[in-house]
Amino acid sequence: MRGTTLLDDKGVETGRLPAEAFAGELEVPKQELTRILHRITTDDVTYVFDDSISALTQHGSGVTVEFERGAAREFDMVIGADGVHSKVRQLAFGPCAGALRHLGLSGAGFSTANHLGLERGGLLQQGPGAALYLFGSGAPDRLTVSFSFATASPALDRRGRDEQENAVRAAFACFGGQAPRLLEAMSEADDFYFSSACQVHLDRWSYGRIALVGDAGYCAAPTSGMGTSQALIGTRALAGNLASAAGDHMAAFAAYEERLRPYVTGNQAAGRQAATMFGGDAGLTGS
Repeated sequence: MRGTTLLDDKGVETGRLPAEAFAGELEVPKQELTRILHRITTDDVTYVFDDSISALTQHGSGVTVEFERGAAREFDMVIGADGVHSKVRQLAFGPCAGALRHLGLSGAGFSTANHLGLERGGLLQQGPGAALYLFGSGAPDRLTVSFSFATASPALDRRGRDEQENAVRAAFACFGGQAPRLLEAMSEADDFYFSSACQVHLDRWSYGRIALVGDAGYCAAPTSGMGTSQALIGTRALAGNLASAAGDHMAAFAAYEERLRPYVTGNQAAGRQAATMFGGDAGLTGS
């Protein structure tokens, strides 16, 4: 990315941010990274699609995992890497009241035709309690769009697309510039998604033979810009400690957490601070 132009809610330019504000030296689109990881592991890993874990039962030598569709299976350990709303975390750690904390921000994302001709550049349009961020990267004919706005809870994450789109339109009804055109494009997008900026705060990231990695255990919120990077770094740290622990998974889990927690704490602080730029609240609210 080369930089981001700042606009007010009417679409008038007010300033510019350097590339470092939203990007690193190398940016890899998430869908491409997923393809790469799948390709280099497919010969050694069994992938099961269209199923979900329904129960976890630990015993002396492993974990019995029950699935919604497939037959139950036995594993030495279970590593939950299933995102901010982790099913593994719910099953292994219980309700964990206050673990999921909302940053006062929700938003919709999608891609559309790059009618602005943006090339490795972005536009950030800000108004009271809302922000529109759009940028061109990767495919030159596509524009990535993100509508973010203040919310009291992540409840909209569990609603249907129509209700989510209506909430976005209401939040940006007074915006000028590119906003009206992009609100129209939102309804036509086939890659629409909606999510809230949340963090996960746990006193520990493992329980017996079950451990958490990435957003499942310590989400820093999308506003941190460290979701995928933090997950990959956490995975490497966990794997390294397991490899050197001579079969002592408890020692490996403890070393993994001790090594990574300061790094995660810093990323979560950055995520809270950045949430204010997109219309959110830097404070933490339990979901």
